[in-house]
Amino acid sequence: MSPAMQPQQVSRADFDRQGYVFPVSVLDPATTERYRAHYLDFYQRHQQLLQTLPPNQRWQVNSDTHFAFRWVDELTREPAILDAVQQVLGPDILAWNTVWFVKMPGDKTFITLHQDGAYWGLEPMEVLTTWVALSPATPENGCMRVLPGSHQGSALPQRDTFNPDNALTRGQEVAVPLDEAAAVSMALQPGEMSMHHLWIVHGSDANRTDIPRIGLAIRYVSPKVRQSSGSKPFAMLVRGQDLDGNFSLTDRPKGNDGMAGEGFHGEVLQRVHQAIAEAASGPKHG
Repeated sequence: MSPAMQPQQVSRADFDRQGYVFPVSVLDPATTERYRAHYLDFYQRHQQLLQTLPPNQRWQVNSDTHFAFRWVDELTREPAILDAVQQVLGPDILAWNTVWFVKMPGDKTFITLHQDGAYWGLEPMEVLTTWVALSPATPENGCMRVLPGSHQGSALPQRDTFNPDNALTRGQEVAVPLDEAAAVSMALQPGEMSMHHLWIVHGSDANRTDIPRIGLAIRYVSPKVRQSSGSKPFAMLVRGQDLDGNFSLTDRPKGNDGMAGEGFHGEVLQRVHQAIAEAASGPKHG
């Protein structure tokens, strides 16, 4: 891991009110470049498969790689990332889920406006997503957009579109009119991250530039959180302690060999997507 950076102050009050915080500086340039090189090597090894799969099936490669590859596990444990997360979730932190959201130049991939809380079946709401940028993330190359305050109140109705260019597995989207003009584009420079709430409405557009957009979404939870369906979800204890036992804690990966979707990683993916499919049938909020 990189040397600890000076902790950046994150306001829990701002996070609770707005549903997001950005930008938060978490990686120095050398560390950012190292992780970017790791990702590009990962991408090259999986390029043929990634180019064969439509965006809504690339989760088979891009999801939960922190359980399989040491360098991704190390990224989830970067001190400056955890320092910021701790200011919202407290001192005990699990890394539950990771997803690479990558849009190469000319990639038509987009993500419709949706609420993650409608699909994950997690409660209480001691959950947040960090989005760590390893390349510039701009409105032009498809940075994340959020609707401020949309995490408050009742869950919005969702529908499945099954658009193959949508990075979400079923093309999920909010099924009521939204004021998209109010959306905030969370532009990030390499080494910065954003943080957003489980229930905030968010999405992103396609990459219209020749600049790759490379970022990792890391979903952190308090050990107090439970998943409402399926077996105990896998997680990594990345800070503090787990006295609740709601997750199956796994050992850290020992290396960077192998291919995504194989062995234990394949078992993780199967369990995660089964649980999410079951949870999606009965979203709760508020």
